[in-house]
Amino acid sequence: MSPAGGPVSVVLAGVHGHGRSHLGNLLRLTETGLVRLVGVCDHRPVQEETLAGLGDVAYSDDLGDLLGRTGAEVAILVTPIHTHLPLARTALSHGANLLLEKPPTSTLTEFHDLRAAVAASGLACQIGFQSLGSAAVGAVRDLIADGAIGAVRGIGGAGTWIRTSAYYERAAWAGRRRLDGRDVVDGALTNPFAHAVATALAVAGAGDSTPADIELEMFHAHDIESDDTSCVRLHAPDGTPISVAVTLCAAEHRVPSLTVHGASGRIVLEYTLDRVTLERPGHEPVTTTHPRTDLLENLVAHLRDGADLLVPPDATQGFMAVLDAVRRAPDPSPIPAPAQQVSVEDGAVRRVVPGVEELVRQSAERIAMFSEIGVPWAPTGKVTR
Repeated sequence: MSPAGGPVSVVLAGVHGHGRSHLGNLLRLTETGLVRLVGVCDHRPVQEETLAGLGDVAYSDDLGDLLGRTGAEVAILVTPIHTHLPLARTALSHGANLLLEKPPTSTLTEFHDLRAAVAASGLACQIGFQSLGSAAVGAVRDLIADGAIGAVRGIGGAGTWIRTSAYYERAAWAGRRRLDGRDVVDGALTNPFAHAVATALAVAGAGDSTPADIELEMFHAHDIESDDTSCVRLHAPDGTPISVAVTLCAAEHRVPSLTVHGASGRIVLEYTLDRVTLERPGHEPVTTTHPRTDLLENLVAHLRDGADLLVPPDATQGFMAVLDAVRRAPDPSPIPAPAQQVSVEDGAVRRVVPGVEELVRQSAERIAMFSEIGVPWAPTGKVTR
């Protein structure tokens, strides 16, 4: 059923890469009558088959031109991080509401500028932290509030994924801290595992506040500027310690998780699966899976029916403080070659740091930095912001 006023007109900026997942979602929502894709913007030509099933879609490599021609109500921005603010300003100036992929911007100053531009426009902006659209986050918070695990001692996050050199060769900005004099901040903590950081803060009720005592230890095995193996620890305003340890140099890909440690049990949130497990001594674990609201659907509901946005910019203040601490920190340290296993798969270089999965797990279990659990390649000095 179409919403009152008919389908919401949408343009998509950034069609290749992650933009393809948005195209799939747009096709789904087009078939329900909720939206209509009226234009795509990309520096590379878009093949006709890429837009199959989406009707007559205009193309331009200039977002302002495309918005001017189509009058779209919503612009989805799936572009390099350092282009988010200027393109967001372009969209807002043409009267388009925003669905802006994470991270919102590449600096905290730009983030404040984004919020000011959105406020001045009177338009809506949704940030693409899809995990924050999951009811699993509220379920964890409800368990905590109900005293299911007693007093919370801390939250530990763990992420172990695999990325090869092909991941960093896909775009000029990939794996870069800066590009052509602009901050990019494309590291493991701020992009692939950005959801881990943002969701941990949301579970702690600290997404919209600035965390204290941000400690960082950042490393890279790949030949890149940014981090591919890192940990961060901070404190929510109520004092709750939160750590997130991640790597893109794992031997095997595992589902990332957040563990809320309590005095009488723990809660494990597998945020990519919307799955929550309550573990208490003397009880069988109880696992529940929760629904997730699509962020574009929520934005349309906001525009048509006044529904609250699930991820307005303010909800990402805590994450942006972490990103800016990463930006201002010294460059990541290289992981020594003897601590790596290097292979070539399908022409791409794969780097594995043996034992890193266990180190990430221990960090989440102990809410500890790498240097505190005896990692041989982690110096004892931490960066604190």
